[in-house]
Amino acid sequence: MIDSTARISPTAVLEEGVEIGPNVIIGEHARIGSGTKIMAHAVIGPWTTLGCDNTIHYGAVIGHDPQDFGYNGEQSFLRIGNGNSFREYVTVHRGNREGTTTRIGDNNYFMVQSHVAHNCTIGDSIILAGGSLLAGHVTVEDRAIISGNCVVHQFCRIGKLSMMRGLSRTSRDVPPFCIMDETHTVRTVNLVGLRRNGYDAKRVRAVKNAFKALFRGGPNMRENLEKAEAELEMTDDVRYLIHFIRESKRGVCFGRGSAGADFE
Repeated sequence: MIDSTARISPTAVLEEGVEIGPNVIIGEHARIGSGTKIMAHAVIGPWTTLGCDNTIHYGAVIGHDPQDFGYNGEQSFLRIGNGNSFREYVTVHRGNREGTTTRIGDNNYFMVQSHVAHNCTIGDSIILAGGSLLAGHVTVEDRAIISGNCVVHQFCRIGKLSMMRGLSRTSRDVPPFCIMDETHTVRTVNLVGLRRNGYDAKRVRAVKNAFKALFRGGPNMRENLEKAEAELEMTDDVRYLIHFIRESKRGVCFGRGSAGADFE
C-alpha cells in the first residue's frame, strides 16, 4: 500500500495498514499509526507522530518547521491523535523551541488551507474551516467551531462548544458556549451547539443566565464575575465558564450590550 514514488526516511516507522500515495514525503523519525491514509503530494515532517485512522489529503504539509525567526533547527515535535482529517493544503507546524510540541487530539476536521501554527494545543471534535489561521500557542478546546477565514492571535484560547463566525478575528480569549463574530465580540449563546451535544433546557438556561450577567452586567468584568458568583446558580457549566474567564491572561471577548447580544 506504499506507492513506488513515495520518499520515506529509513528512520520513519509505519504501522500496519498504512496507505501512502504518489510522491508523498515522510521525514526522519516520523511515526504513522495503523489505518492512516496519506494521499498524493502530502508531506509529513520529521519528529511527527500520527495516531490511527487519520486521513491526510492531497498536498497537506503536516509537521514542517515552525514559522518563527527564532527557530534554528532544534528538535521539536508534533503529536496527533486518532481519526483526524486534514484536507487539501492544510499546514500544521511543530514546536518552535527545543523539545516543545504542537498537540492535536482526536476526531478533528481541518478544512482546505487552514493553518495550525507552532505550539498550539487542539482538543477533540473541533472543526477548523477553510482558510482559518491559528497563530502560535493557541489553545482550542473540545467541540469548538472556527468558521471560514477566521484569524486567531497567538496565545488566545477558544473555549469548548464556542463558535467563531466566518471572517471574524480575535486577539482575546473566546469564552465557552458562545457565538463570537466581528472583532472578539460575544454575540449570543451557541444554542444549537449545546443542544446537539445533549444539553437539556435546564443546563441551557443556566448558561444563558450566566452570559446575561457577565456580558450585560456592565463594563467591569471583575464586578460582573463577583456578582454572578454571588447570585447565580453555580452549575458545573457556570463554574467552568467563570473559571475560564478568571484564568484569562489576554482578557476575554466583550459583549455589545442589550442592543447587540441575545442572551434571553
